[in-house]
Amino acid sequence: MDLYFFDLDKTLYAYDFRYRLPELARLTGASQYALAKAWWAGGFEARAEAGEWPTADEYLDEFARVTGTRRLSLPEWASARELAMTRIPGSIDALRRAAELGTVSLLSNNPAATATALPLLAPDVVEILGPNRLFSYQLGSRKPGEAIYRRALSHFDVDAADCFFADDSAANIAGARAVGITAHQLTSHDGEYDTGALLAAIETFAGRHRS
Repeated sequence: MDLYFFDLDKTLYAYDFRYRLPELARLTGASQYALAKAWWAGGFEARAEAGEWPTADEYLDEFARVTGTRRLSLPEWASARELAMTRIPGSIDALRRAAELGTVSLLSNNPAATATALPLLAPDVVEILGPNRLFSYQLGSRKPGEAIYRRALSHFDVDAADCFFADDSAANIAGARAVGITAHQLTSHDGEYDTGALLAAIETFAGRHRS
């Protein structure tokens, strides 16, 4: 069985934090600077991605505590994140094609809140993936560390030689290749993603059995 892992942000959906932070500021009543300094610069998002707060409720509770703001509901929090996300049609097509060729799964550095809100944020991705959605918080490790890839492979009981991975980050691609996964970096220029190259890489990987 071939396994195809896809990153979420800047791979399946374009992501621009500049559209998210102002809405979080509006919802919480705090300044953008205060939110960014307390939560992101303070390292709390990275800790959440590594699994420190393993449920959406715990994440939202901690976000309110650390930033000193009112506690957001999950739909409120998701509405701010959604503003930063734009689907990449060619990448969704590539995901759909990979699903025809093998098993597809998400492999994303994100906290529990993103995972729980994914049906609100990216319903087309959820429809294709079904239950196969792995996030760093679940695996207790973040890309590009080798541990997350090994744990993801173990989750599906698949050898690295039978796994393909798509991501926008060169560091994440290097981490996957270090454990033997075939990895493709999705590149972009002036906001245009080279999804044609991604699809070609998927076809080449799938066709290795015929060569």
